[in-house]
Amino acid sequence: MKKQIVIKVQMNCDKCRSKAMQLAASVDGVDSIKVDGEDKNQLVVVGEGVDPVILTRILRKNIGHSDIVKVGEMKKGDEEKKSEEPKIEPIAWCHYTPARTVVVQDMAYGSGGCSIM
Repeated sequence: MKKQIVIKVQMNCDKCRSKAMQLAASVDGVDSIKVDGEDKNQLVVVGEGVDPVILTRILRKNIGHSDIVKVGEMKKGDEEKKSEEPKIEPIAWCHYTPARTVVVQDMAYGSGGCSIM
């Protein structure tokens, strides 16, 4: 089951926000990340098998003060919305090389009228 983790992080600028999102994305099991809250100081992390304590510890070490606000399971309505997105399948392109053509020119030996001995 997927977990939704809300972590309040001290993020004062856009650079800190992008760094926090990169750090959260580097943790195994994270599916999606978004910045939320009035002051855009909350990270909402969704994933399966994500440890909120380890994630908070990484953010504290690299960004600054961070607290776990809420840990809960994903709502079924949110999962259904994401599963309704159209899946794009890659198109297989085959590159064929053209067949080689060999030109053979046959010259008859001794058909000339003049020869020097």
